Amino acid sequence: MAIHELSALLWRERELLDVLTFKLEEEQLLLTSGKSRWLPHGTREVEQVLGHLAKASLARTIEAGVVAEAWGLPTDASLAQLAAAAPEGAWAEVLSAHLAALTRQTALIKELRDSNEQYLRTAVRSTQESLADLRPAAAGTYNSHGKTGESAGSRIFDRQF
Repeated sequence: MAIHELSALLWRERELLDVLTFKLEEEQLLLTSGKSRWLPHGTREVEQVLGHLAKASLARTIEAGVVAEAWGLPTDASLAQLAAAAPEGAWAEVLSAHLAALTRQTALIKELRDSNEQYLRTAVRSTQESLADLRPAAAGTYNSHGKTGESAGSRIFDRQF
């Protein structure tokens, strides 16, 4: 029956979202610990999970269309619509539980993604400031006399040490 296959695909998608959450948390640990040399590996793993997730999502969409058609709904019916239209029995509850879990996982992934992006922006900014301090004075900004001024110094390093 198509609904059994849909439920199995939803479980698979939830498992992949769990793996994606793990990989994003792993990436965050790399960012916060300063182990940036491993970031390309972490990013590659996130991309691989996203590839598997895209395939699983496509399979789920196709199977959901089959179920929707069998239940008299448009083939592009959402999971919430399928849960609402489920025949008597446990399927409404099962589909609602999948929807709630997917919604929670997606929100968590969004938070991790946003947090990781902020860590990356901070790291890039710090790197740019550090590199700016290494440039010769000629690369600085011009003062009112047409000469390059001294750099204000990095906000990362304490020059007293």
